[in-house]
Amino acid sequence: MRSRLQGNGLYESSRMILTEHREAWLEQEAKSLEKEKPILDEQEIQLIQSKINDSFHQRIRIRVRVFDPIEDKVYEGVVSVVNTFLMEIKLVFPDKDWKYIKLDTIMSVT
Repeated sequence: MRSRLQGNGLYESSRMILTEHREAWLEQEAKSLEKEKPILDEQEIQLIQSKINDSFHQRIRIRVRVFDPIEDKVYEGVVSVVNTFLMEIKLVFPDKDWKYIKLDTIMSVT
């Protein structure tokens, strides 16, 4: 059997971590998993606005992909309200539930 005093054994057997250090390490790990929001070009922005406008006026169901730092979210529904002052839309889902979505978080519309 190996002695604890050989090599790095003394420090290996007495290793511990403070809760503050553990929390900071976990927070740093979570931040490293986050991704940055891509910048959309002008054509893509116009395409998104056009499809939102079509959904609002013609009651066409659209699929909206929304940016999230961890994983993008996809919502499907009909645009019922376009609020230009707050820069958001109200998307009504088929089950009559709804959600407000900020325009600057929308990545694509199909």
